[in-house]
Amino acid sequence: MIFHRSILSSLIVLLFLCAESIFPLSFADDGDTEELAASLVDAMSDEEALAQTFMLGWVGAEPSPLILDWIRDRHIGGVKIFGWNTGDTLSLAKTVGALQQASLGGKLKIPLLVATDQEGGWIRHVKGATSETPGNMAIGASGYPRDAYLSGYYIGRELALLGINMNFAPTVDIYTNRSSTVIGPRSFGNNPVRVGLLGTAFMKGQQAAGVIATAKHYPGHGDTDMDSHGVLPRINVPFETLWDRELVPYRILAKENIPAIMSGHLAFPNTQAALTPASLSSWFLRDVLRDRIGFQGLIITDDLMMNGATIWAGSLSQAAKLALLSGNDIIMLSKTPNLSDPVWTSLLSSMRRESDFRDRVRDAARRIIAVKLEHLRGETAVPYIPDIKKAETGLPDPEGSRFFLDLAVRSVTILKGSSDQSQAVFPLTQEKAGKVLLAGQYLDFFSTGRSAYPGATGYWYTPETIEDLLSYARRADTIIFCLSDAEGLNVLRNLRGLGKRVIVFSVLSPVYFDQVPWVDGAVAVYSYAPESFVAGFSSMLGRIPAQGQLPLQ
Repeated sequence: MIFHRSILSSLIVLLFLCAESIFPLSFADDGDTEELAASLVDAMSDEEALAQTFMLGWVGAEPSPLILDWIRDRHIGGVKIFGWNTGDTLSLAKTVGALQQASLGGKLKIPLLVATDQEGGWIRHVKGATSETPGNMAIGASGYPRDAYLSGYYIGRELALLGINMNFAPTVDIYTNRSSTVIGPRSFGNNPVRVGLLGTAFMKGQQAAGVIATAKHYPGHGDTDMDSHGVLPRINVPFETLWDRELVPYRILAKENIPAIMSGHLAFPNTQAALTPASLSSWFLRDVLRDRIGFQGLIITDDLMMNGATIWAGSLSQAAKLALLSGNDIIMLSKTPNLSDPVWTSLLSSMRRESDFRDRVRDAARRIIAVKLEHLRGETAVPYIPDIKKAETGLPDPEGSRFFLDLAVRSVTILKGSSDQSQAVFPLTQEKAGKVLLAGQYLDFFSTGRSAYPGATGYWYTPETIEDLLSYARRADTIIFCLSDAEGLNVLRNLRGLGKRVIVFSVLSPVYFDQVPWVDGAVAVYSYAPESFVAGFSSMLGRIPAQGQLPLQ
């Protein structure tokens, strides 16, 4: 009897082992998300856990053999799509499918996070057939959370067709410093609560399309005119100011369970972090974001190859280690390193020598897998392998195109010269305008302007051709000047004193209009999308009401 029982026990063990080999642990398994995430990470080697924290970019339209090696051999957790990868939209969809197939071939069958920057408006890394949109500041000017929701939804729906399952948006930086050329119209405005509410609506719309939202640039990039790509900006405000201003959107979004936040390479000398970049500061990431704000999702670095991080840390390898130790879960590198790269070698060595660092990396991997399990599975999840035919027929999104035109119309803002002001300029009919000179630097400005004012002369200005511009201006009755940057502002100043009607057509950030109060009228749109030019000229002609309110108080 004992003999038979021992045989039976052996058979049971053998059957169990066979079942394990036939049905191994997999990302597709059912079960509690947190428990399955922990089990998957337990089944990983240190190398595989570390690889989940890597999000790599590559140069060129086609995926390099090197990025494929990182996916097949190292099983990295994610890839980042930049503008230089997106010349052909359908080719991009095929690339994403090939990368996901390589990732799903791993023993645990874990898909990649495929991320990009598709904020809308000015920042649109995936170009090609995708929609050009009015952008965040246009949403701020319309003021409707539904506009934010639908912007996120339609942008997300287009990304989903291409297999892109994560978007580094919404941008919830407060437009505090009007001299900022890094944020500008990427912001919803300078009211922290409104930015938080619009950012939340954008997030919910994006996630309704199946795309993981990522708020940025924590703790806030809006109060500096410096660019963290080249330097480490220093923002000299006390923490109390940050808490009541820049951190308000993150406090709102954390309560609404945003799944990811991007840390920025920004220094705040008047806080406990001192000169340590926020992206490498455990005080900013753990004490404030995790403990005080209560954020439970993923923390992702901005590109670690930016000078704002590497110069302070001393090397890319050291920046990567500090990023993970301080609380980031994903380190992003815009270029694909060699497999023998010092960053990988150094981090893996640290895992083997330092138990605390090893635990931190494995905890980060668990968080990453948990977010993947929650968002990359189910009916609303983005397909791993894009359907090329659906991408071909669905881009740009037909419903989205109609919506974005409506948003452009709702956001047009008359800055000066409206009918309820003392010196009304608008509506500016053809008869009232007389001979029109269109001065600008956008093809859509000229084509739309000529449709609005048939017979208008167009002149593409540069700082070197001011005398020619003045020659044309002297022969016009009305000059409509497209203003979008400081260079254009300097050209515009030369038109003062000519005795002509000067109208500013403000594109992108409207802050430059503050410097030219002498102009006769001004209309603001917030992107260079064709729909924005159509809306702006239609408003000038009086065909549509200008309902937008300047989102800068």
